[in-house]
Amino acid sequence: MLSEDLLKSPCDRKTREAYIGGMLMRHGFLSRETIGESRCARPIDMLCIGNRDKQVLIAGAFHGMEWITSALLLKFTDEICETVKKGGSIFGVRIGTFLNRRGLALIPCINPDGVEIQIHGAESAGIYEQQVLTASGGNTSRWQANAAGVDINHNFNADWDILHRMEHENGIVSPSPTRYGGEYPESEPESRTIASYCRTGNITHALAFHSQGEEIYWSYGDYAKETAKNMAYAMAGVSGYTVSQPEGLAVGGGFKDWFVQNFRRPAFTIEVGKGVNPLPISDLDKIYEQVKEMMVLSLIL
Repeated sequence: MLSEDLLKSPCDRKTREAYIGGMLMRHGFLSRETIGESRCARPIDMLCIGNRDKQVLIAGAFHGMEWITSALLLKFTDEICETVKKGGSIFGVRIGTFLNRRGLALIPCINPDGVEIQIHGAESAGIYEQQVLTASGGNTSRWQANAAGVDINHNFNADWDILHRMEHENGIVSPSPTRYGGEYPESEPESRTIASYCRTGNITHALAFHSQGEEIYWSYGDYAKETAKNMAYAMAGVSGYTVSQPEGLAVGGGFKDWFVQNFRRPAFTIEVGKGVNPLPISDLDKIYEQVKEMMVLSLIL
């Protein structure tokens, strides 16, 4: 696997590029595709292994402070590639065989602008710098949104109007560091990017990684099927995580909710780790050991 030194600092764009570049050099079967761009024209990359016609989608860093999920996905991708190259197994699963039947699509960072803003400050927002400064009061350490102050995980068309009213009732009426859902669903290039890829019809089920809480969310209204519930409990069983239900402003408008409602296929929000966001990069190895079997299991369920 690649040098662990690359994943010992906050996982910004420079770190992701170095890690992805190293994997591409070493694994000819791993492909990278830029499937969209952020508000600041940063690329939104997808890494693919195996069957491209039927895939499990795993995505991370919907929120600026949750960049540890990017590092988690990169670490997982690297181990999967090493295992495929050697023709080996993880937890008794012959990874290469399964990926030939159903491939893996990973989007390490849905919100590259938000991650850069949280790590490096408002100047990372380019033409949106003043808007970020105004919305954050000059302190971007708690920044979750994209460069336009829109929370990507409030910007999907799953009861968006209800969530929008709740935001207003809670005083969130304009671009904000968190929980502002934008002017309309998929108003942001980041949400449109992942939604557009899902509309290709290739995705059998999806996992959206967030932090923190060590919880798994699987249901949305009456749309999710019993299969999804069973999958959630199976993933909880191997990780020690808790199957839970979100509440309040965490309900509706999110990627998982939208996927379940629109495709009637399983999707999960995985809240990794425990503590206060942003979780320190020193937590990465512990989190990875907790969720690695869950991630492998998600490929074969």
